[in-house]
Amino acid sequence: MCGIAGLFDTRGKREQDRDLLHRMNETQFHRGPDEGGYHFEPGLGLAHRRLSIIDLASGQQPLFNEDGSVVVVFNGEIYNFQELVPELESLGHRFRTRSDTEVIVHAWEAWGESCVERFRGMFAFALHDRNRDTLFLARDRLGVKPLFYTMLSDGVFAFGSELKVLMAHPDLDRRIDPLAVEEYFALGYVAEPRTIFKGVSKLGAGECLSIRRGQEAPQPRAYWDVRFSLDSPLSVADAVAELDHRLQESVRLRMIADVPLGAFLSGGVDSSAVVATMAGLSSQPVNTCSIAFDDPRFDESEYAQQVAERYGTNHYVEQVASDDFSLIDQLAGLYDEPYADSSAIPTYRVCGLARKRVTVALSGDGGDESFAGYRRYRSHLMEQRWRDSMPYGVRRPLFGMLGRVYPKADWAPRVFRAKTTFQALARDAVNAYFHSVSIMRGEMRSKLFSPALHRELDGYDALEVFRRHARQAQTDDPLALIQYLDLKTYLVGDINTKVDRASMAHSLEVREPLMDHLLVEWLASLPSRLKLANGEPKFLLKRAMEPKLSKEVLYRRKMGFAVPLARWFRGPLKQRVRDTVLGENLLATGYFNPDFLRHLVEAHASGARDYSSALWTMMMFDAFVRRETGGATEPRPVVAYS
Repeated sequence: MCGIAGLFDTRGKREQDRDLLHRMNETQFHRGPDEGGYHFEPGLGLAHRRLSIIDLASGQQPLFNEDGSVVVVFNGEIYNFQELVPELESLGHRFRTRSDTEVIVHAWEAWGESCVERFRGMFAFALHDRNRDTLFLARDRLGVKPLFYTMLSDGVFAFGSELKVLMAHPDLDRRIDPLAVEEYFALGYVAEPRTIFKGVSKLGAGECLSIRRGQEAPQPRAYWDVRFSLDSPLSVADAVAELDHRLQESVRLRMIADVPLGAFLSGGVDSSAVVATMAGLSSQPVNTCSIAFDDPRFDESEYAQQVAERYGTNHYVEQVASDDFSLIDQLAGLYDEPYADSSAIPTYRVCGLARKRVTVALSGDGGDESFAGYRRYRSHLMEQRWRDSMPYGVRRPLFGMLGRVYPKADWAPRVFRAKTTFQALARDAVNAYFHSVSIMRGEMRSKLFSPALHRELDGYDALEVFRRHARQAQTDDPLALIQYLDLKTYLVGDINTKVDRASMAHSLEVREPLMDHLLVEWLASLPSRLKLANGEPKFLLKRAMEPKLSKEVLYRRKMGFAVPLARWFRGPLKQRVRDTVLGENLLATGYFNPDFLRHLVEAHASGARDYSSALWTMMMFDAFVRRETGGATEPRPVVAYS
């Protein structure tokens, strides 16, 4: 895994500032501590930080084609590079390294922009072709690897693997985008293609971008999308056999490395399935890592231990205290823009543990989206049956009224918490799903935001993120639609962001076999009844794993990688929450209603409401604001993560 950065003059061939590009690249030193490389020519500067994984001796970047006219900087892995090499050699290309990076330059020469369609892997790269006077950028299909870019006022196009790379440029437009603020408080992250800054964009998952000199408004284009056809005629038995074959292939490809390799093992179905598959493919014991919590409500380590013992892995466990909130200030430095998934804390810890033993770790991320593992899927389908049974013209006023008058009862047993259900039944499917996954729902954001911010938003609602993707979904199947929405939003903006930054902070490469795009496409062809069957999530995966994992591991209640926010905010962090949420930093932004901020703090502290997620979201926004106001033009030096 690596970090890339670059400057490209779209108006001419002005020399790019070498010292500036060096400073930009050094902000991402943690992404590639092994080596740094640069290439400069008129109008262009490319930079790279390397974490050596494959071809340790000769895989340095930037890397060139035979005559030096094509150069690439690359972050990620092309897992099928060994298959592409002989095909490209048959077309006359000569390889000088054993690196997957070199495949990119020759594939570009052979197939142009469509080269990305031939790559199987996780990647973000930038390639310059001197003969075509073109800069070409691409990001992998599932958005595992990040890529940020901006067009500066002087016509220089700048890009980098993390937002902090661009923040090192003194000419960056760092005005806050109010639409990004709305998205953040709805979702807990800023959704692609937006960033927190008006002047910066994220290249979307499965997108590429070509820039030619004289062109100052390049538009990304999608080269891939997943289509939920649901038309496979396979029986359950045949689907199980096919899944076993495809999972073995995906894991095998991700076990190719010239450095120590292992896996995360949480004790959940996904990571356990990956470890079981690795063990079947390896002649040596697999290295596995787990985090244990001292609070049994959050601890899955006993299930991880079961899997480790069954497969004889070299298993490493570290216990994390349930009051492990010391990372709060560091998180803002990891993520650069506001990011509110509190499971970033244990994720950071398990990445640190893994890096003590290995350089590459396989994970089970992506399984919930493709195999239908989230509990919310079952609730959504139950609600959808109600929605389908009653005309919208009846549902909307009836359940809308009930949703307004029914009391919010966080303290009550789930069966009595009907307010959210009534609100969902008054909406269409996309709106209802957005409502269910929002950290702060529409009525809360309406009260939270100041009149000034409402004016800037001018009616914009983060729901439009989901509406935009739903228009591209090409399915009316209730389960497939929300799986598609999660693949486009939550997986990319939350899960992949969390894992990339937490792992790269420790110079650890994480590979996700359940996000192999061929596996995802195949799963999208299967009927929904093979994914969520009779209320059982991950039906097909669990059936496939029954010979390899115990029923206790497969069929227990899903736990998740959570931290006890509600207790923290009524206990050891109570005063810190009050000082932060009611402090000068947030009020000075002019974005928030101070009366509602006080309500959030006091209602949670008293136990009347559970506002822990909302308060965490506020605290992470405050951490971002403090970094911004404390580092005006140039950001502070990158934190040395240990």
